[in-house]
Amino acid sequence: MAEVIVIGGGLAGLAAAAALGGAGYSVKLLEARAFLGGRAASYEVGATETIDNCQHILLRCCVNLLDFYERLGVSGNIKFEREFVFLEPGGRRSTLRAGILPFPLHFAKSFWDLKFLSAKEKLAVARGVLAIRREYGRRDDLDRITMRQWLEEKRQPPRAIDRFWRQVLVSAINEELDRMAALHGFQVFRLGFLGSSKSYEMGVPAVPLGRLYGSEAWRKLGSVEMRLRTPAEQIVIENGAVCRVVAAGESLRADYYVSALPFERLPAIGFDLRLQGFEHSPITGIHLWFDRPVTDLPHATLLDRTIQWMFNKSEGRYVQLVVSASRSLVEMPRAEVIAMAVRELAEFFPAAKDAKLEKAHVVKEVRATFSARPGLESMRPPNRTAVRNLFLAGDWTRSGWPATMEGAVRSGYLAAEAVTAAAGRPRAFVLPDIA
Repeated sequence: MAEVIVIGGGLAGLAAAAALGGAGYSVKLLEARAFLGGRAASYEVGATETIDNCQHILLRCCVNLLDFYERLGVSGNIKFEREFVFLEPGGRRSTLRAGILPFPLHFAKSFWDLKFLSAKEKLAVARGVLAIRREYGRRDDLDRITMRQWLEEKRQPPRAIDRFWRQVLVSAINEELDRMAALHGFQVFRLGFLGSSKSYEMGVPAVPLGRLYGSEAWRKLGSVEMRLRTPAEQIVIENGAVCRVVAAGESLRADYYVSALPFERLPAIGFDLRLQGFEHSPITGIHLWFDRPVTDLPHATLLDRTIQWMFNKSEGRYVQLVVSASRSLVEMPRAEVIAMAVRELAEFFPAAKDAKLEKAHVVKEVRATFSARPGLESMRPPNRTAVRNLFLAGDWTRSGWPATMEGAVRSGYLAAEAVTAAAGRPRAFVLPDIA
């Protein structure tokens, strides 16, 4: 049985371990921290609270992520929502949901009923979505222009850009429209809205993220050993191949090695790809606990303010707020972030004005994702490297997706496929996109 060492216990490393373990390989996964999941993890705050570092969601079109959850036997812990609620300051609601008309007209009625856009703006958005369907896969400049440039080319009204296109895409890609390659914006709409009648449905974990990875399923996936608190310190390469990995002071050997570390960590362990143009984009999660319920909505996207999403975590008393591409909050003191969040929340949910804030927690993921800027796609490295038994995984590699949980899992599966090919027993793990 061939042995594989996977370095990094984020989603990419976990996906590679699950695929290879299920295919009969002996896998040893090394994770520096005391928990699995990387940037999609949960941990304890105080004596009684377990929180996710930030709310992570998926869509039905994330077929490889769903396959990964199936492998672990935890797909039942994902609750799918069929409605997107848009809230304006003052509390006016608009709801986007699939209706009785057949695909691709399934959104026609609810989209036309949206209150936060004028009739003219909705017609412009409809023309833009149709243009995506027409141009997807046919234009060769989408990685050279920004999504905002494309929207302006299509004469989208400024308010439609801010209230619809930006609201959807900044949360999905974790980057602003004027920094985001149009290629990635196209992919979100092509797969999430135009993939199938159900591809838009939003999956929200019903349990802390850590429980998705700590299941008994790993024992059923063959020989997979998790070594926590075991940071990789050095990859030793001799004669064009990795001969060992030094981790927590111990030398470990295997037949094949998969690095699922963030790109900025590679030089520190002796494998510098000399990547050009890679930058980070931050995400901020704000956790608020009140003395009474402030909302009955399970979730909502919030318009015209810094806060972009609200998720009801416990009976309307504990809510989690999300700000993607949150550069303006990185240097803001914690107390100011909390004050801003409470102030803005009360504009959408009047009950928050009278509620007492009992506690709060702010998580700033400064290196949450890579910045999906134009021109970067060709620089993302493939899963194979010049070192014959070393392979790469990570949402920053050439997965075919932007930096999402789906992209991370795809990269792990692609790395696992490369390992099996190198071992002379090629296996396919990656599922094709739904469209």
